[in-house]
Amino acid sequence: MRILLPIVTISLFLTVFVTVFVTVSVTATSLRGEDASEAEPRATLKVAAIQMRSTRSIVENLSTISQALERCRADGIRVAVFPECAVTGYFDAEYMKGLSAEQLAQAERALVDACRRHQVCAVAGMPHREGGKLYNSAVVVDPARGIVERYHKIQLAEPWPDPGDHLSVFKIDGVPCSIIICHDERYPELVRLPVLAGARVVFYISHESGIRQEHKIEPYRAQIQARAVENGVFIVQANAPANDDGSGSHGQSRIIGPDGNILHEASVFQDEAVTATLDLDKATGRYALRGAGSGPLSDWWQEGVKRVRIID
Repeated sequence: MRILLPIVTISLFLTVFVTVFVTVSVTATSLRGEDASEAEPRATLKVAAIQMRSTRSIVENLSTISQALERCRADGIRVAVFPECAVTGYFDAEYMKGLSAEQLAQAERALVDACRRHQVCAVAGMPHREGGKLYNSAVVVDPARGIVERYHKIQLAEPWPDPGDHLSVFKIDGVPCSIIICHDERYPELVRLPVLAGARVVFYISHESGIRQEHKIEPYRAQIQARAVENGVFIVQANAPANDDGSGSHGQSRIIGPDGNILHEASVFQDEAVTATLDLDKATGRYALRGAGSGPLSDWWQEGVKRVRIID
């Protein structure tokens, strides 16, 4: 007995120590809001803003888009975003109005085929004809579902399209998203209402003014940063680059965080891609929700949300 007593005492001590250690560890894990076995993985979405120079050849543009989608697949990108009118090119009113419904429908089918071939989602700018109207649109393609959404630019800066008729929220891999096109960025409600309806990532496709209009370049950046931070969402912008002769746009495609800081930004003249893995836990929409939750405009915002089209 004299020999066994120390052994029993040590055994009891180790049992109590292990029990206390495990209890403390589990308690600490629970206080962090994690499961005792393993924390849940954070929700992410890997995106790319493709800065590309389009031509008047739809076939060439679709080839450029397909090649970009192929590179995106190799890089693990889930959503590739292309500029305003990337499929057709953004040119004069005569050219845009001359695009037939069949040309545009055929181009849209080719875009869907490319997304399915490369298994990458796309948000791409192209005109769309419907009911006798010509829209400046963004088409959202999911490889599994095909066309998810066609958003039509609402606030126009060019003479050829008809104004759009709706705002929308749609999902990519379960992530609620929305779209605006170029001049739309100057109208905060076009982002605020979809965010109030649930959007946490906003795709912004553009063909902004050229580099000779230098007075516009910094305000362009400031405006879209403001749309991100005033709502608390990610914004993924794809813009066209500048051409050597000063035509085209001015590049600077970018990805912006919910705090308004630019995560990545492209150059002015190059065809290139900027990418990021979005940590969706950071996109809370908190400022939009706070602003609509109280004050004299609360009822007005709630009524506006009813006008947002929710796409399942």
